[in-house]
Amino acid sequence: MDATLQQRIEQLIGSSPVVVFMKGNKLMPQCGFSNNVVQILHALGVPFETFDVLTDAEIRQGIKEFSDWPTIPQVYVKGEFLGGSDILIEMYNSGELREKLEVALAS
Repeated sequence: MDATLQQRIEQLIGSSPVVVFMKGNKLMPQCGFSNNVVQILHALGVPFETFDVLTDAEIRQGIKEFSDWPTIPQVYVKGEFLGGSDILIEMYNSGELREKLEVALAS
């Protein structure tokens, strides 16, 4: 990955405490996995920003390389990669996600 793309991704991740790289946006998710993540974050009442990877092929591929995670959506909390849809569902069901977000957003 070139330095310019890496810098763009880092800026996007740093633009908000919770950032979701997804297909579509929080108002109109374009796939079921992205919709799952949006619904979980809404259910927790967490403010978050999204980046629609369908609008930028370079970011769409680059974020997978950046996180070493092959799928979209990808969720970042305070700059840390949390995971994708399946991981968020597991963390939400166990209560771990609420706890992690409360701690991250309080600091």
